[in-house]
Amino acid sequence: MRAVLIMPEFLCDLTPPAQPPSAAQLPRALLYATSAGLGGSGLDVTSQEGARAAWRGGFLSQVICYANRQEEIPRRVVRSLQYHPVRLLSNLGSADYYAAKKRWLDAVAARTLRFGEYDFLHAWSGESFSSLTEARLKGLRSVMDVATWHRNKGHVKPAETKSERETRLKDRGWRDWRKHLAATRLQHLAEYDLADVLLMPSLKSMETFLSAGLSEKKLHYVGRGVDPARYRPGKPGEKFRAVFVGALIRRKGVHHLLEVWKKLALRDAELVLVGSMHEEVKPYLDAVSGDASVRLVGFTKSVEEELSGASVFVFPSECEGFAKATLEAAASGLPLIATRESGDAIVDGETGWEIPANDPDALAAALERAAKNRDELAGMGRRARERVEKFFTWDHYRMRLLHGYEAARTIV
Repeated sequence: MRAVLIMPEFLCDLTPPAQPPSAAQLPRALLYATSAGLGGSGLDVTSQEGARAAWRGGFLSQVICYANRQEEIPRRVVRSLQYHPVRLLSNLGSADYYAAKKRWLDAVAARTLRFGEYDFLHAWSGESFSSLTEARLKGLRSVMDVATWHRNKGHVKPAETKSERETRLKDRGWRDWRKHLAATRLQHLAEYDLADVLLMPSLKSMETFLSAGLSEKKLHYVGRGVDPARYRPGKPGEKFRAVFVGALIRRKGVHHLLEVWKKLALRDAELVLVGSMHEEVKPYLDAVSGDASVRLVGFTKSVEEELSGASVFVFPSECEGFAKATLEAAASGLPLIATRESGDAIVDGETGWEIPANDPDALAAALERAAKNRDELAGMGRRARERVEKFFTWDHYRMRLLHGYEAARTIV
């Protein structure tokens, strides 16, 4: 059963604060713990900018992370777990290995809080049950960054479902230890309760928490950011070029995109897929293997080059926290064909066309309209970049984060 919710109007104002909170309303000694790295791509960038906010604010005591690829924050402040005992489990497969890394990070962070002098914890969801518990026991304030949606994803569920209870009771003993590496839904729900404030990546994410019954006072919007100077609008060529950037998986709607593109058979058009391919999408790629209009780039560190010559950015995802690729495309002056689930860069009719998730017909109609009305694209792309500059730079993210710390310190 899916809950129906109308977002409170006062929560929809994305205007970032103009000034930071006073020093008295901010932490004095913050521990920032993340299973990501500082610097790189994806959540590594978000973690770097979060740690920067505390460092520039003068209250970052230590960062615990898995890699350090930045130079602004001194190494004496960063504790990298790059060489850790969990590396011995790297042959488990990616899902179990990353779950084990999160468990180790949480254990290290909890121990650091127990024996250190801190007054505040910044944690991330799915990897902070023990450290948030330690913070609560010591009377420390805390925020928790949420990477995506509420664990129930907008559905109404009991605290523990029948199947979850049966699995918990059945899978016991050393032979089943791998099944217990990832955080359970109960642990996710406990994390939501333990943290003083939950940092929301998007309005859609916030909606899923409100529909689960959490108070809006516990939720603080931080959004995501991008560096507009890195992504400059290019000049589209004569060929209509649609670009997708992200992991090539079903959750991001890549299978729908490939099927729709094949059926449309647009003239003088090209679909560019930028990202690592997953096995679940391989059959859909095989179906267009002889189609010269589909180009698979794979993973690249030069995303901005692929975006600069595009006509439109396509992102039909069904579930995201806030897809950073949509901000990169918008900063590149591209109109978006995207779902509301992808984040807050899309404004229907202004920065592109908003489409429902898992709706191939709507996706096909938007692509066809973009290809046939290319005179509309430049204005939409310009407004997309203006939206980024107004709401979604990393300066905006850090400012919102500082006010999130203030909210956690003042919440009753």
